[in-house]
Amino acid sequence: MARLAQTAGLTDIQQEILSTVRDFVDKEIIPVATELEHRDEYPQQIVDGLKELGLFGLMIPEEYGGLGESLLTYALCVEEIARGWMSVSGIINTHFIVAYMLKQHGTQEQREYFLPRMAAGEVRGAFSMSEPALGSDVSAITSKAVKDGDEYVLNGQKMWLTNGGTSTLVAVLVKSDEGHPEGTAPHKSMTTFLVEKEPGFGEVRPGLTIPGKIDKMGYKGVDTTELIMDGLRIPANRVLGGATGRGFYQMMDGVEVGRVNVAARGCGVAQRAFELGVSYAQQRHTFGKPIAQHQAIQFKLAEMATKVEAAHAMMVNAARKKDSGERNDLEAGMAKYLASEYCKEVVEDAFRIHGGYGFSKEYEIERLYREAPMLLIGEGTAEIQKMIIGRRLLEEYRFQG
Repeated sequence: MARLAQTAGLTDIQQEILSTVRDFVDKEIIPVATELEHRDEYPQQIVDGLKELGLFGLMIPEEYGGLGESLLTYALCVEEIARGWMSVSGIINTHFIVAYMLKQHGTQEQREYFLPRMAAGEVRGAFSMSEPALGSDVSAITSKAVKDGDEYVLNGQKMWLTNGGTSTLVAVLVKSDEGHPEGTAPHKSMTTFLVEKEPGFGEVRPGLTIPGKIDKMGYKGVDTTELIMDGLRIPANRVLGGATGRGFYQMMDGVEVGRVNVAARGCGVAQRAFELGVSYAQQRHTFGKPIAQHQAIQFKLAEMATKVEAAHAMMVNAARKKDSGERNDLEAGMAKYLASEYCKEVVEDAFRIHGGYGFSKEYEIERLYREAPMLLIGEGTAEIQKMIIGRRLLEEYRFQG
């Protein structure tokens, strides 16, 4: 067992789950990840293995057929999976955000209908906020839902939909003017719709098109797509929670879980980069000795290990805070910000340790170097995290003049 990034106070069950996931990563993911990533191939065999392990039901309550585990257990599993290949953690992340939103905000009928099949991995979740003309400014959403009898008609274009092709259930955030008079604050006139669809590309149900995969620098294997709604009809019982106007709060609650997940991914990728760097430094010789014996390289390894340890501690703290039922937007924002920045730095140091070989596609570090930047923008940019952190600090430390 590695010395770094250990978590104190885990139960026997948590340790057993993590040990099983780590073995799976070492045997089933790391040996094939780089080859699949270079081909931009969906890791179907890996996903089937995760289904068999019951990982798609990890945080879903036992009454719905899941394992009923905590956000901490989930985050530690994500850390292990991202250590093997970050794209695989993306496949389960969106699934869990939707399952979490259903568990927290869904009607009884919605929970009973979706959660057992999500726990089994039969229904796979994705969620959609972003649009082509906006990223972090969620209040500027233009896609709309208009009430028509017992249905809503949805129109608009969404962007950066992770698992857009492979998912069969998408939680989509749109504007809904019904019951919200002109002048209502934008965040109070948004609704989350539960949209069921067929997997694949093209028109996946009447009025809903998934055009195809967006070609990306990294984060390959997982499909990232657009989503186009043109007269998409959704029954009223597929409004998340049964009432319009609550979508923004529901999505932000889900994104807090997502931010802990992105922090966990940063921890996992940084751990792998450290492992590759410390291993290579002991094998590569210059000036008659392993480069690990040069002080310049030891300084790099010391900095890398410290960053891995610090990011892991903050991620664990943010997960435990959410599990305790407390507000964790400050901790999740800090963990996501620190873990993604440190991940980029640790990966770059490992890349430098590899020298010219780091630039070769034969070496795993080349893949990590292209993957790390996604964490700087996913689930809210570093700048958005700093805004959240700054506002919360001013709430906590309000000047009493």
